[in-house]
This record gives sequence, C-alpha cells and structure tokens, in this order.
Amino acid sequence: MLKKNDIEPHAYRDAMSHFAGAVHVVTTDGPAGRRGATVIAACSVSDTPPMVLVCVNRENPNNLLFVENGNFALNTLSSHHQHLAAGFSGITKLSADERFALGQWDKISSGAPTLADALAVFDCELVDTKDLATHRVLFGKVTGLRIGDNLEPLVYHDRGYHVLGR
Repeated sequence: MLKKNDIEPHAYRDAMSHFAGAVHVVTTDGPAGRRGATVIAACSVSDTPPMVLVCVNRENPNNLLFVENGNFALNTLSSHHQHLAAGFSGITKLSADERFALGQWDKISSGAPTLADALAVFDCELVDTKDLATHRVLFGKVTGLRIGDNLEPLVYHDRGYHVLGR
C-alpha cells in the first residue's frame, strides 16, 4: 500500500523551481482598467479553435481586471525583455503606467495591450475561468495573433531568468 505524504508549500516551491518555463507578460485593458503581470503558467489548450490558458494569482485583487475586461493578451518574451519580466513581476513595485512605459505597445483585436516586439502574441477574448486554490485559470479564444522575430526565448528556472540558446 502506498503512503501519501503531506506536501509542505516550501518543498513544493523548491521542486517547482526546477521546472523551466517560458516567460510571458499577460495584459488587459478596458472599462475596468489596464493591467499587466509576468506569468510562467501559460499554455496552449487547442488549435481548433485556437485557445490558450493563463494562471493568475487570485490573492492579488488587481488580477480581477482580466475577468472584468473580458480580454487578455499573452505576450511571449525574448532574451532582451528581462527588464519587462522584472518590471511586470511586481518585485519592482512599479505602477501600471511605469510598467507599460518599459515597452512599446499596440493593440490587435481584443483591446488588450500587445507587445510590439514579442516573440509571439496571442490576443484573446476571455471565454471561461476556473478558480482553484490560490489561482484563477483564464481561458482565452485567440482572436488576434502576431509572430515576431525568432529570437532567443526568456525562460524562468531555479528562481531566475535565463536565456535559452540555440
């Protein structure tokens, strides 16, 4: 018989630090206001129709803006965007205006800010959410897409930013 152990939050975070992931800035804009946050937890859900998911922390009340606006853009960062990743992470305590001043932004289809020189942009209409534990999963139907230059991607591993070389 297998024995189940309780997993302590610190041990879980230590194990997850070995999980390498692409770095993105997820953004929204609309009647509720403009918001952007650095995320690692994002992935493709489907290609027909094209859909992605993004996980945001429910304990930050500013993340409710994604739901209230009904849109988001997933902006995939490259090696030269480390300053954006840090700025949008919240560690720097920058205001929304200061965060967005770090990059060049435009809009494609949903009204969410899209990073002009991102590796890829998935501009989405929010179609569903799922709350689980500390996070909210945002499901977005991709209504706009931009493929940037194929530069070296920025990844997060071992509690730091790294460049994935070719």
